Amino acid sequence: MRRLVAILFGLLTGASASASPPLATVQHVDLSRYAGTWYEIAAFPKWFQRGCVATQATYALRSDGGVEVLNSCRDQRLDGKERRAKGKAWIVDRTSNAKLKVQFFWPFRGDYWIVALDPDYRWSVVGDPTRTSCWILSRSRHLDDETLAAIFDRVRALGFDPARLVRTVQPD
Repeated sequence: MRRLVAILFGLLTGASASASPPLATVQHVDLSRYAGTWYEIAAFPKWFQRGCVATQATYALRSDGGVEVLNSCRDQRLDGKERRAKGKAWIVDRTSNAKLKVQFFWPFRGDYWIVALDPDYRWSVVGDPTRTSCWILSRSRHLDDETLAAIFDRVRALGFDPARLVRTVQPD
């Protein structure tokens, strides 16, 4: 009976009923170091990013302890029209600062979990607990092949399917 309930719950929520362990986040994020601009290197395709190239996200700390979010991309081409989405994020886990909820339009919120982070804050991996979203972000528009291969290995070890990641076109 429990297995049936787990399968039905998985079908309704999009969660997997398989034996994936709970998704772990990094132990601690210094949000003042995390603030600033990040460039999308690769991501699981999402409907709201369809046609986006040169995707980036800029985070700024708010006076209420939350985070202001500004996502932008170019439509179809590097010289395409700029698209922007402004949102806000709330820290869900104040011990680690690694679990946030992001909202771009009311009433919908999404999970933004920092699941891997370079010690020097040069790159990060963001996902959600159901592993249906995954973004590889970098402080620079490009990562070298060795670093990217190591990040893909980490993504796989975290239980995400790296084959679903699509590289994001960024200017040189």
